[in-house]
Amino acid sequence: MKIGIIGAGNIGGNLTRRLTALGHDVSVANSRGPETLTELAKETGATPVRVEEAARGAEIVVVTIPLKAIPDLPAGVLDGATPDVAVIDTGNYYPQRDGRIAPILDEGLTESAWTAGYLGHTVIKAFNGTYAQDILDRPRPAGAPDRQALPVAGDDETAKAKVRALIDELGFDTVDAGTLADSWRQQPGTPVYGLRGGADEVRKALSEASPERPADFRG
Repeated sequence: MKIGIIGAGNIGGNLTRRLTALGHDVSVANSRGPETLTELAKETGATPVRVEEAARGAEIVVVTIPLKAIPDLPAGVLDGATPDVAVIDTGNYYPQRDGRIAPILDEGLTESAWTAGYLGHTVIKAFNGTYAQDILDRPRPAGAPDRQALPVAGDDETAKAKVRALIDELGFDTVDAGTLADSWRQQPGTPVYGLRGGADEVRKALSEASPERPADFRG
């Protein structure tokens, strides 16, 4: 598949490494420009591009940047993607880093729903509670007893299925965590956030989540 990655930090960089190794055609962008991605491109074979070009022709686009940077993305950042593009949002809201975002804090909007509003396209929330190094170190074959599972939430069932298939290819199980309105169950401070468990453990953790945002994440 052609995959665009916006953000070349820990998650974005390691997804670039794994997805290129699996044979996908990856374009990667960051806020500092393609000339700063020379080493990653040399290591992986990914194509460094400007943010405006990352989604061009992509079947999957991964947005993996700080939440506070979402409003700074260029208008039409997803223009040129395939009509059925699945957009993965790995983001989390950390008030100390991102400042006060009233729709999230006061209106109860989930982080990924807020991001989807800015992008003008629905998203699939995944990888937001995954340790970046685990993307490299913890893939396991299907059926392995120690295979880690990741929660995946979203409103578009076709896009969600595409993302879950990609995660399976990366070496992880998935658990359907519901819609974007349900995605608070995997936000920071919930039992599933950072959990290195199997599918049953992830389902249990999702069911134990509280809708009340922990004090550290209220801003």
